Parts: sequence; C-alpha cells; structure tokens
Amino acid sequence: MLAYAFMQRSLIIGLLLGIALPLIGVTVVLRRLSMVGDALSHTSLAGVAAGLIGGVNPVFGAAAACLAGAFCVEAIRSRFKEQSELAVAVVLAAGIGLAGVLSGFVPNAANFSAFLFGSILTVSNEETLFVLGITVVAVVFCITARRSLFLLAYDETQARISGVNLPVMNAAFVAVTALVVAVASRTVGSLMVSSMMVIPVACALQLAKSWKITCIVACSVGVVSTLVGLTISFYLGLKPGGTIVLLSVALLVIIFALRSLAQRVSCQD
Repeated sequence: MLAYAFMQRSLIIGLLLGIALPLIGVTVVLRRLSMVGDALSHTSLAGVAAGLIGGVNPVFGAAAACLAGAFCVEAIRSRFKEQSELAVAVVLAAGIGLAGVLSGFVPNAANFSAFLFGSILTVSNEETLFVLGITVVAVVFCITARRSLFLLAYDETQARISGVNLPVMNAAFVAVTALVVAVASRTVGSLMVSSMMVIPVACALQLAKSWKITCIVACSVGVVSTLVGLTISFYLGLKPGGTIVLLSVALLVIIFALRSLAQRVSCQD
C-alpha cells in the first residue's frame, strides 16, 4: 500500500484532517452547533460549482463559500441568541439551494460529483501542501487560543467578563473552521465532513473529563479512524470517506456498549 504515491499522500492528508477536524469540532460541539459542519460543507458545494463555472480552482471557490457561510452563521446567531441552531439551518438551506441552482450550469458534472463523497486518492502534491498549511493554522490557533475557546464554548457572557474579545475571537474561529471544512470537502467529501468533525468528539466526551483530554482523545479517535479507514478501503476496494465515517460510528457504538457494561458491573457490585 505504501509503495503507491497516491496512498502516501492520502495517509498524510488523513492524518492532518484526523487532527484538525476533531480539534475544531470540540468547540463546535460544546457550543451546541454540531450541524455547522454540515451547513458549511453544503455551502462549499455552491463555491465548488461557482469555481467550475468560472474556471477557478474549485477548492478556492469552496473556501470562499465556506468563509461567507461561516460569517453568515455568526451574523444570524447574533440576532437569534436564544435560537442559535436557527442560524445553521438558514445557512444550510441557502447553501443547498444555491448549490442546486449552480450545479445545473457546471460544464463537467463528474468534477462536481467528486466533491460530494470526496476524492482523497486523487489529491495532488500542491493540494497536500494546502491541507498541511490549513492544518498548521488550525492547530496553532486552537493551542494559542485554548483559554478563549474554552470560555467561548461554555459561556460567552463569562468569556466577555474575563476579557475575551468576542467579535475578534468569533471571527477568527469561524474563519479557521471554514478553511478546514473547505479543504476537507475536497478530500473526504462534503457529505462526510460533519461526521468527521462531530463523531470523534462524541467519543471523547464519553471518555474524557477535561477540555484538554477531550481534545486529545477526539484527535486520537479522528486519526485512528481515518488511517485505519483508508487502509481498509484500499484493501477492500471501498469508498474512503464512507469507510472512515462508518469506522468512527463503530468506535462510538463500542464505547457506548463498554460504558453500559461497566455500569451494569458496578451496579452488581
């Protein structure tokens, strides 16, 4: 498997996204915006279609669309503070609608369809470097701003009192999230991004007791499920994106089962 250059690139990208997506996902999930990945990934399809129509690299189109969608989510959230999930639903609907309209003008439907389920095995060296750059930005941001993100995730009022510049921090976070989702949409597929962002975090929340450990466990689950999923998909001839997501779900089910078994044993004792 490692003898093939395309698998080497795929494993590198899988490792990078296995870290970046769950790391961003911790804050997303704890802010009760678990579907934001879905909204942005579907919005990215509109950018992909626009890029293909205009002859621009569709990854750049996806990044621009994700950035616009992310800032729209924040703008709508500021107006509906008690119904923050409404912002995600509005952007999701707008993204799907726009992508549906623009897809009818795409000259090569196959290129557009590749973004639905991803094409991690066909990523070029240039795109690999792009993913590496975005991952480095995301990881550095999450590490340097970990205190602000922690406060932001649990209580924005307390974050403001503690001196966090909410407008700047929100803008920075949504920008980083949008860029990570954009590059992930190209590699693992727009339909899979949200699952890769949320499911490892769900696993971590069952096992971890602190913010730091939650981040570490979520990234570990993301890396393991991605690398193992790519290996299984290579040898069995399966779609990589779907295999990775199903493996993550399987890990979550196993964790649920083991926790349930442990609780029963403790009750009997």
